[in-house]
Amino acid sequence: MADITRKLATIERISAINPIPDADAIERATIRGWNVVVKKGEHKVGELVVYCEIDSIMPERPEFEFLRPRGFRIKTIKLRGTYSQGIIFSLNILNSSGNLIEKDGKFYLEMKQLIELSEGTDVTGLLGVIKYEPQIPACLAGLAKGAFPSHSIKTDEERVQNLVDLYEEYRTKYTWIATEKVDGSSTTYAIVNDEFGVSSRNLELKETEDNTFWKVARALDVETKMRKYMVDHNLSALTLQGELLGEGVQKNKYHLKGHTVRFFRVFDPTAYSFFPYREAIEAIKEMGLEFVPVVEMDMTLPEKIEDILLYADGKSALYETAREGIVFIADQLIDKSADLSRFQGRLSFKVISNKFILKHEE
Repeated sequence: MADITRKLATIERISAINPIPDADAIERATIRGWNVVVKKGEHKVGELVVYCEIDSIMPERPEFEFLRPRGFRIKTIKLRGTYSQGIIFSLNILNSSGNLIEKDGKFYLEMKQLIELSEGTDVTGLLGVIKYEPQIPACLAGLAKGAFPSHSIKTDEERVQNLVDLYEEYRTKYTWIATEKVDGSSTTYAIVNDEFGVSSRNLELKETEDNTFWKVARALDVETKMRKYMVDHNLSALTLQGELLGEGVQKNKYHLKGHTVRFFRVFDPTAYSFFPYREAIEAIKEMGLEFVPVVEMDMTLPEKIEDILLYADGKSALYETAREGIVFIADQLIDKSADLSRFQGRLSFKVISNKFILKHEE
C-alpha cells in the first residue's frame, strides 16, 4: 500500500449500537469495522462523533485527564467479554479548537476558516493526537542514509476494520491467499541503478558493522541472490520486503537464535509494480530465501468482519505461540483505478488477532 499518513482521529458516524450481555451500564457502538464500548444511552445510531483509533496518544489536557493512568494512550481493552478498540467523543470535544456550529443538519468548525465536519474528516492535528511508537531496540538503531526510497513502497497494510465497504465489495470478486503476519521489524532490500540498499520501515540505512538490518543481509547473502535472479529473469531493478526476526526484536516471540528475515512481497521498481503473489512466493524460493508461512491458498473470505477477526486467532507456524494475525492478499493484481489507487495494484489488508493484542500490547 502506498505511504499514507495515518488518520488517528476522524469524524465518523455510529452505524450500530448493540447491548452487551449482563452489562447494565455499557453497550457496544460500531464505527466502520471497529467496536467501541460506550456508556449506555450516551450515543445514538447515526450520530456523528470524533473517533480516535487504538495507538493514539491524546494530549495532556483537562478533557483527557481520565486517560492519565493509561499514559493518555488508547489501547485495546476487553470489558464484559467485548473487545473495545478506540474511543468516541461527542463533537463538542472540538470546541477547544474552534467554534462548533450546526447549520441545516451539518456541522462546521469555525476557525480562521469554516471547516465542514463530515464522515472521514481528519481532526488528528486539531486535537493534537500523536501515534504511539514503541522504543526501537538498540540492535535495530542505525545511521540514516536518507528517507525511505521513493523507488519502492512502504510495507504498511491497512486493517480490515478500516476497509468495511471495500471488504463487502471485493471479498467475492477474488480468491485470496492468507499468510501469517509475523511480529518483527519491517525490512526492505532493493537493487536500483545497480546499487544495493537496505531500509527499515521509514529510513534507508547506511551500512555499519553493528547494524542488524545490514548484518542479516550479508549473512543471508541477499545481494548476491537478488543479482543472480535479476540476471536470470532479465530485470534491471528488484525489491524484496520482509520482517526481520530474532534476538532483541519484538521480544523474540519465536525464540530464534541470531536473526533472519521472512519475506512477504516482491516488487519491480522499474515497472513500479508488485509481483503477483504466487510468483513472489516462487521468486523467494528460487533465491533460496524464506517466505512467511502461508496459512491458506484459494480462500473465500467470510461474509462478516467478525468471522475474519476470529480467523486471525491461532498458533504461529514458527513457534508454539499465538500468531500476531493474518495478511490477506487477492490472488491476482488489480487495476490501479481511482478508488483502489492506494493499493498500487495489490489488494491486501491485515487482521490483527485481538487475543494477541491483549497478551502482548505494552
